[in-house]
Amino acid sequence: MDRALAEMGYTGPTPIQDAVIRLLREGRDVVGQAQTGTGKTSAFGIPLVEMSDPTSREVQGLVLVPTRELAMQVAAELTSLGRHRGVRIAAIFGGQQMRHQLDALDAGVHVVVATPGRLMDHMSRRTLDLGNIRAAVLDEADQMLDIGFAEDIARILRTTPNSRQTLLFSATMPQQIRRLASRYLQNPEWVRVGEDAAPVEGVEQFYYEVAAQDCKRALEGLLEEPDLITQALIFRRTKVGVDKLVDHLVKRGYDARGIHSDMVQGKRDKVMVRFREKNLRLLVATNVAARGLDIPAVSHVINYDMPENLEEYVHRVGRTARMGRHGTAMTFVSHMKDFEMLDKINKHLDGRLKEGRLANLYV
Repeated sequence: MDRALAEMGYTGPTPIQDAVIRLLREGRDVVGQAQTGTGKTSAFGIPLVEMSDPTSREVQGLVLVPTRELAMQVAAELTSLGRHRGVRIAAIFGGQQMRHQLDALDAGVHVVVATPGRLMDHMSRRTLDLGNIRAAVLDEADQMLDIGFAEDIARILRTTPNSRQTLLFSATMPQQIRRLASRYLQNPEWVRVGEDAAPVEGVEQFYYEVAAQDCKRALEGLLEEPDLITQALIFRRTKVGVDKLVDHLVKRGYDARGIHSDMVQGKRDKVMVRFREKNLRLLVATNVAARGLDIPAVSHVINYDMPENLEEYVHRVGRTARMGRHGTAMTFVSHMKDFEMLDKINKHLDGRLKEGRLANLYV
């Protein structure tokens, strides 16, 4: 494990890793809460790889995640952690050919990282046996419940041994998450790094008052400022909004692509590869599509549409300043209801939200 960690660039544990790994090695069930980008995947990934027996062909670990992108991301990190121990990882998600996943399972897999829907498909086909699971992880649990996976999670966990170790990770802890923890975890240890919707450290945060009809011009003005925005993740509330903004930006000559749940998986993968490799400047996304994505290079998050609640704002802003890096968040305030949300955000930040200037629009 030390060799793998060194190759991945780890020099020491983050606070969530330091707190969680010890408990998991002791066999405890754990509920973990931390800001996004704090190293949560390795916090459960290291013990998960350590407890897997590479001489067995049985599936021993299960990680449930809300989105396809997160499944691939978590599987890639676990593969890096387990490569020198011979621990094999498979990502199971919709939008990918079933044959590819069946071939991986037939070859023998020790840890499965899956979205609930596609995992249920494999269970109904009897192509995946969860009867020997030693540990199950519910990652981004609040997002899985938001999408509507509560019933699927229940059915999946019922097929795993009662003796399993269970881990639940969530950025926020609403009552429904607490009920989930009490139902499926045995006397769990609660680990919190930061508070519910804690403001993300290392992010300079601005807001811009701009009329709705001027938002596109305002965005272009920010993009044209020299040496300001090297790479940005731009949030829109709807899939239609994503497509319209991408079309506008491309027509204006900007290097922009969109990502949302209606796109075919192959196209989503290509967009994400370009963005991660810094070969794409602007990625326009909905909340669900961008949740959990690890994009360490992004310099700016732009809330083109105001988030609907404080937790959503924190999740969006957390896409920058990951793992101790610095970043900038910009939020457009365009409608009367936006100002109510703005007041909540500013109060949460203890008045540290700064007003930005749009030199190309308003003097």
